[in-house]
Formats: sequence, structure tokens, C-alpha cells
Amino acid sequence: MPKIEVYSTAVCPYCVAAKNLLKAKGLAWDEIRVDTDLAQREAMLTRSGGHRTVPQIFINDQFVGGYDELVAADRSGKLAELLGQAA
Repeated sequence: MPKIEVYSTAVCPYCVAAKNLLKAKGLAWDEIRVDTDLAQREAMLTRSGGHRTVPQIFINDQFVGGYDELVAADRSGKLAELLGQAA
């Protein structure tokens, strides 16, 4: 099972959309709330190269990006590669 981390906030439609896409694929993820934990927000900024928006998504410790990048990766087959699946 791939390790998927989603940095998010409580009120974020793109976070919900990203989690719905992952759920539709039968994937589980760890949600890391940056609106309730400032240390996690700092960790997100460091890991993502300074990206301040949410969601910020990591698969097996590899930075994917936000919702738009997740969708693009899914369409291009890169998401399947990241997940260790055949495209």
C-alpha cells in the first residue's frame, strides 16, 4: 500500500476533491491538518518547497503538488506509476 499524505484544512474544496479522487481509486491517506497545527504547516512549507496553498500531496514521500497536479498525474498515468501500478 502506498504511503499517501494530504496536507489540508477544514474548509478547502480542493482538499475534498483530492480526497474524493483518492477514495474513488480505493486508496487510503493520512490527512495532516495545517489549520490546527502550525508546526505541520511549517513542515508542509519545507517539504513542498514553499507552497502555501492546500492541498499539498505526497506519495511515498515524493511531492505531487496540489489538486490540479494530482488530476494531471492521474490523466497522464504518472499517478499509477507513483502508486506502483501499471499505467
